[in-house]
Amino acid sequence: MTTADAGGTQAGPFTRPGFIASALVVALVAVLGLTVGILTAARDDAVPPGAGPTQEPALATAAATAAAAPGPEEAGASVCGLGGEVPGPARLEAAPQADRWDYQGTAAYPVSAVYGPAATSAQGYRYCFQRSPEGAVFAAANALATGTDEELARTWIDYFLAPGPYREQLLGDASAEASQAPQGGSARLRIVGFRLLSYAGEEASVDLAVRASTQGRDITLSMVYHLQWSQGDWRLSAAVERPLDVVTVPDAAGYVSWGS
Repeated sequence: MTTADAGGTQAGPFTRPGFIASALVVALVAVLGLTVGILTAARDDAVPPGAGPTQEPALATAAATAAAAPGPEEAGASVCGLGGEVPGPARLEAAPQADRWDYQGTAAYPVSAVYGPAATSAQGYRYCFQRSPEGAVFAAANALATGTDEELARTWIDYFLAPGPYREQLLGDASAEASQAPQGGSARLRIVGFRLLSYAGEEASVDLAVRASTQGRDITLSMVYHLQWSQGDWRLSAAVERPLDVVTVPDAAGYVSWGS
């Protein structure tokens, strides 16, 4: 993931390839550099120039095991049995309905019996989203919130990061950056909109407009999650070197309004 301003300028020391800011200010978080990267970007920009239902333990454990990739018949099936899958290309131009918005710390995330999250692991992270445009958007929104919890994110990222050629590199980068993360500083993150940039059943790119408040100032971030349908759930793609891109934008113009 890269962190930059709207002009493409690097914003902060934690901007190397990998997860840098996830949830961005989330920290795929600090663990992934995620949150940390975003918080760093937010602080830099602030300075003027000069629960869903819980699955049975056995299912939760099986779902969280990212060992060998599933066979062809298993690849498309939801890890927790959610129906309504959309296996082919689709668009989403209206805000999906959430049953409610819950909180991970101060970060709100959407919950839906239809779109997910439909299960919670024994470690406490939420997972299992519908294979649909709405499910992909809900997965990205939940990733943002989960990434703000450093301890939970350390376990969650191993589940959320899909198998792929860059998986070990990304996990290594995240771990290294987390160990170097500066202490102190905080930001309040709030989703204010989204854009579904692409959806093809097996892959989806979700752009979240996120309002970050820090040091008495607000900035708007564009956070693009490149997701892959893998092992029955939406996960962050490890098929690309930068599966999460974060930049600052002037405002949320052009996004579908959505949030708590």
